[in-house]
Amino acid sequence: MTQASGELFDLGYQHYDGPREGRMRARKAVFTDGIKTILGVGHGSLAKVLPVLLFGAAMTPAVIMAIIASMFEVIGDVLPGHADYYQVVSIVLIIFAALVAPELLCPDRRNGVISLYLVRPLTTTDYVIARWLAFFSITLLLVYSGQAVLLASLILSADEPLDYLKDNWKDIPRILAAGLLVAIFITTLPLAISAFTNRRAIAAAIVIGLFIISSAAAGILTECDEGHNDDRFGNCEPLTGDSAKWYSLVDIGRVPTNVNNMIFDVEEEGERSRITAELPRFVPIAWYVLLSGGLATVLWWRYRKLSA
Repeated sequence: MTQASGELFDLGYQHYDGPREGRMRARKAVFTDGIKTILGVGHGSLAKVLPVLLFGAAMTPAVIMAIIASMFEVIGDVLPGHADYYQVVSIVLIIFAALVAPELLCPDRRNGVISLYLVRPLTTTDYVIARWLAFFSITLLLVYSGQAVLLASLILSADEPLDYLKDNWKDIPRILAAGLLVAIFITTLPLAISAFTNRRAIAAAIVIGLFIISSAAAGILTECDEGHNDDRFGNCEPLTGDSAKWYSLVDIGRVPTNVNNMIFDVEEEGERSRITAELPRFVPIAWYVLLSGGLATVLWWRYRKLSA
């Protein structure tokens, strides 16, 4: 019989003697990694191009408005207001959310990294909140940046900047409140969808498709009947009659926009906006809360189920 033999190798492993920061440090690590993922830090050049292009696309409308403001004296008759800016950049925000959100969740599940993240003391709730906050922070920055440029241009282009600021200072809290609500919705929806697939392309397609299909469906359900007009207002009566105002809520992309218009107390042009305005004011707000809260709950429930 032969005796088994073995060798010992000193690989230089050392016991960790540093501070143990615990659960909060793990949360910060997941959050920071999410920020880097969104910005393409640590990835190839192509990953950095997309955030730059999207940021530029979001800033372009504000820059154009700023240029126009510097060329015209009557600013109010030329430029759309702060409420209109969110509608202008909505397509950019949708594309941004559809392309970036899956990057935060899908690779971790597909590559099995999620099981490493969820080793104690980090929990599924910690992971979901950290990822959500990372995406929310960048989205909010994207939303506010254009508004800051627009506000600065309006102030500097006025004949009396201090008088303009004095007369329109209420726009600032409205900008902050509306931007916050837009960022919450744009963040939550794509993350909730990305939680149900490991393929980033599929998640992005579903998000974009949902916005397109819901908009088309709302357009069909609120389509105007050219043969019947409202005698008092001269507006075309919808084919679905009085139910059209409820069908207008089907358009997912307009969920934050409806609340945004209420915050700025503006009446958006367009037949669908007129129909939506017929609803009681609490309905669009309740619909926003229900969708945002429901999607957030679905996202949390999905990851709780994965760790079970």
